[in-house]
Amino acid sequence: MVKVSILFTLFTGISLESTMKGKKAVIITGIGIMIMGVIFHLQGQAIVGPESSFMYSNPQWVTYGIQIVVVGGIILAIGTSLSFVKRN
Repeated sequence: MVKVSILFTLFTGISLESTMKGKKAVIITGIGIMIMGVIFHLQGQAIVGPESSFMYSNPQWVTYGIQIVVVGGIILAIGTSLSFVKRN
């Protein structure tokens, strides 16, 4: 744990302990981003949303939604891994 903390501090300039305090915020942010990505994906497929929206039935937003879900999943994984690091 000490070695990880030292490396993290050297590369980011922030202590690992202070970062772990915000793990819930990181997890909630990741979940929120994933939900938005799913909504954008469904709007691109013309399943959700008003027909007057520029996202509605737009193939670009199908792929954007998938990409946003992946980014949200990565953020969620980082928040979850901070939880495991703190336990050990």
